[in-house]
Amino acid sequence: MTKHSPVVRPHGRTTGRPTVRHRARVLLSVIGLGAAASLALSGCASGSGSSGGGNAKKLTMWISTSAEQEKGFDQLATEYKKDSGVSVSIVNIPNSGMQTKLRNAAQANALPDIARATSVDPIWINKTEDLSSIATDPANKIQQSLIVKGSDGKVNSIPSDSTAAGLFVNKTLFDKAGVSFPTDPSKTWTWQQFIEAATQVKKATGAKYDLVFDASPGRLRAMTYEFGGDYMQLGSNGTFSTNDKTKTALEFFKSLNDDSIMPKSVWTSGADPNALFKSGQVVAYFSGIWQVADFSANITDFDWASAASPASPIHATDLNVGGDMVAFDNGGGRGDAAKEFLAWLYQPAHYSELVGSNEFLPVESGLTIDYPFTDQASKDSFALYNKEIELAAPISSYFTTAQMKWVLKGKTLTTDPTLTEVGKYINGQQNVDATIKNIIAGYDQQAGGK
Repeated sequence: MTKHSPVVRPHGRTTGRPTVRHRARVLLSVIGLGAAASLALSGCASGSGSSGGGNAKKLTMWISTSAEQEKGFDQLATEYKKDSGVSVSIVNIPNSGMQTKLRNAAQANALPDIARATSVDPIWINKTEDLSSIATDPANKIQQSLIVKGSDGKVNSIPSDSTAAGLFVNKTLFDKAGVSFPTDPSKTWTWQQFIEAATQVKKATGAKYDLVFDASPGRLRAMTYEFGGDYMQLGSNGTFSTNDKTKTALEFFKSLNDDSIMPKSVWTSGADPNALFKSGQVVAYFSGIWQVADFSANITDFDWASAASPASPIHATDLNVGGDMVAFDNGGGRGDAAKEFLAWLYQPAHYSELVGSNEFLPVESGLTIDYPFTDQASKDSFALYNKEIELAAPISSYFTTAQMKWVLKGKTLTTDPTLTEVGKYINGQQNVDATIKNIIAGYDQQAGGK
């Protein structure tokens, strides 16, 4: 275990930060690493970003996102300049380079003033400002289940947005088969009922599979929670454990991987579930909110929709965050100025604007959000996911907050053994007890200890 390895937020698929944006193509126009480094060093290390006496009239913020979502941050920066006289320069860094760049900047004492980090790293976590006054401000109504405080009460970061696991269906196939699906999470189906319905649709329409399921620990955690399992929990003794319902969920999941209900190849040999679903030959897809942009832009041969996620019997999801907003303590009043910007950003009026323009799921409640969707499926999906989150059991946010707590102790789960071990289980190489034992051992080795 490497002590100072960053904890990577498992946003959707493991290939990078998913972007929820309705466009004909994904725009990835970003500033190159070399240019970003130059901007950062000139803006932070040289002190050119502050105006006489450390008044910090110029701040730098690093983000890693699509060019379209960058516009949402640019727009708020422009508004903030009008309101405060302080300029915030937005530097968009490729997702693959953000972790390394922040680590290098921390070691070189050249951190930006603000960052929407794609991960939280023990190497710089203690260089952040305390954001507790923003996170706990009752006017902001930030979901406290996503906020982690250190032993000193300090809040090192606030989520910029949330992501959640959920179910998509091929609506055309359901309609053709005359089978309905629930769109109200409070009146959802069980996993068993969902599979029965999907099988009925498959037989009536000639589809190839009932379901594809992301090869992701996050999606498997969601299913486990829905069965009443707690997956991997770190106990007070410094070791991980789980409950019997987790075993039940894993046994059920393996039974689905029979090359009829689900293709084994997704979890055992890297087949792409997204492509399989978009082929039109799969009844349903268990993934998450980040798929909406892709489906809206690229599925043209059939109608798709979000369906209520199954509960067996627990209503849950794997609730994660899209990014971690941090303000760095760079001295000379810059840390205070960075906090002031974030306090302004999380005011409901400004935060709703960011969430709407960037098509985020919010971490604040009670907002009126104007999403620019033009298709009904996307509108319905976001409405459904917001309801799913409202009804989700508290365990849904366990893993994302647990990771932060591990970081505060200088530990991270850099390689989740779930995919490898469950793949062996599906292939018949080991039984369920050995699978759980091996996953726990991997967690203990990397993130265990008091």
